[in-house]
Amino acid sequence: MALWTVHGDGRRVSDGEVVAPDERLSWPLTVGFGLQHVAAMFGATVLVPASTGFPVSTTLLFSGLGTLLFLLVTRNRVPSYLGSSFAFISPLAASRLEGLPAQLGGVLATGVLLVFVGVAVKALGVRLLESLMPPVVTGAVVMLIGLNLAPSATHNFQDQPGLAVFTLAVILLCGVLGRGLLSRASVLIGVLAGWIVAALTGGLSAARLDDVANAAWFGFPQLTGPELRPNVVLMVLPVVIVLVAENVGHVKAVASVTGRNLDGSVGDALIANGLSTALAGIGGGSGTTTYAENIGVMSATKVYSTAAYAVAGVSAIILSFCPKFGTLLNTMPTGVLGGAMVLLYGLIALVGVRIWLDNRVDLSNPVNLMIAGAALVAGVGNLTVAIGGVALGGIAWGSLLIVVGHPLLRMLKSARP
Repeated sequence: MALWTVHGDGRRVSDGEVVAPDERLSWPLTVGFGLQHVAAMFGATVLVPASTGFPVSTTLLFSGLGTLLFLLVTRNRVPSYLGSSFAFISPLAASRLEGLPAQLGGVLATGVLLVFVGVAVKALGVRLLESLMPPVVTGAVVMLIGLNLAPSATHNFQDQPGLAVFTLAVILLCGVLGRGLLSRASVLIGVLAGWIVAALTGGLSAARLDDVANAAWFGFPQLTGPELRPNVVLMVLPVVIVLVAENVGHVKAVASVTGRNLDGSVGDALIANGLSTALAGIGGGSGTTTYAENIGVMSATKVYSTAAYAVAGVSAIILSFCPKFGTLLNTMPTGVLGGAMVLLYGLIALVGVRIWLDNRVDLSNPVNLMIAGAALVAGVGNLTVAIGGVALGGIAWGSLLIVVGHPLLRMLKSARP
């Protein structure tokens, strides 16, 4: 039995139609949409290892392997890409002096714990998780993830405003005025157009172009084994809470944009992400999470085919063995990236709003109103507070605040005489 059925004739998609997760277009078009997902994930995926001292090519390798593993464990039901998780940046940066093997031990332990959480969700039922993370919680987490990323998008936008405006304009015009595939591939078209304009006008970094010329065509990613050190493991383990919130929020977001009930796949998604993170910890890559950037691409294109994600995963693996191509992608100007990310991060935040609307979240309820408001400000303002020498940022504190605070306040309110 085929993994995917062909949508229509595989070449055309009428306005208003969607390509379901178990469908695909022709393979050339599917490869094109897969490359669009690669473009969406690449900047963020390589930023994490660059910030923590991890090898970029190795992280890219385990990102691709993790995505394929995720699709396998979730049985092709949850279209998602697994890229580097920003939640790992603070603890891994704080433990950098301990060495890469010790950092990998923390990643491995976090992945294993996440697998156990996923098994518990599968065994006890998603209702247990829903009672702790109802729509008001998951919607807020999705919103704060998108909005927390906004400053990085606007910072890139401001670096090269001309390129950013051009890129964003091309994406908007293709997405709004274009029909069929022109509309659905708007992000990739905009990024490529901006990139070409930058190349023609001297907007590419000379140093990065030199790196492309000097890079080898083929090279093996650096593999490193983990070392379990209690102090580092305890520093990294709290990331599990953020990963659970991100995964549940992203699965809810995917369910919202695809119009499918994916509650039964939440446990599988957590297990798959845990296995992917543990695998990365064993071999030398950074921890992974389902990627909001790619959910934004799906929202814009209405192509939910997991075949495109399989292509993206395979492409990431291939790219990890090609240093020259990796350095070529690194020449993408910040203005082009900023123009695309301003739109995509906004779409992510609006998916969270859609979760609230679809589930008719009652904002007249003070529990929902107050805790969600505090969590969103913590996330958007990137509230950063250090505990025990480890600085946790806005996504971590915003997620913790609403994941822990909402059920606690709800319980206290119900117990009030």
